[in-house]
Amino acid sequence: MGVVAVLVASVAGFVVSSAWYMAFGTVWAGLSTAAVERPAPWKMVAEFVRTLLLVTVFAGLLTAVGVDGVGGALGLALVLWVGFPVLILAGSVLHENVPVRLAALHAGDWLVKILVVAVIVGVWR
Repeated sequence: MGVVAVLVASVAGFVVSSAWYMAFGTVWAGLSTAAVERPAPWKMVAEFVRTLLLVTVFAGLLTAVGVDGVGGALGLALVLWVGFPVLILAGSVLHENVPVRLAALHAGDWLVKILVVAVIVGVWR
């Protein structure tokens, strides 16, 4: 997996995630105080780095488990989505009283982001 593919998938994931929160901004604002303010530039950079790390790990896992093509990448993406962000967010609902709708909003972002990344990385492979 080349650096260009990782960068393209990272930019796409970042853009899709940003669009997700813009589309659901009203819902997010009603559920979280973090949504009220425009994020500081350093937070945007940090979010891009998080997405870059996500793509790097995902691409590495595809290689490690020998997954090829879009179908396999999408399957792995769904398994990882359920196994990590969904379960972590469920824990925040159960133990930290995070509203279910807020956790669902974040889970949706993770799903859309990982699927976009999977398509790009899967096609690139």
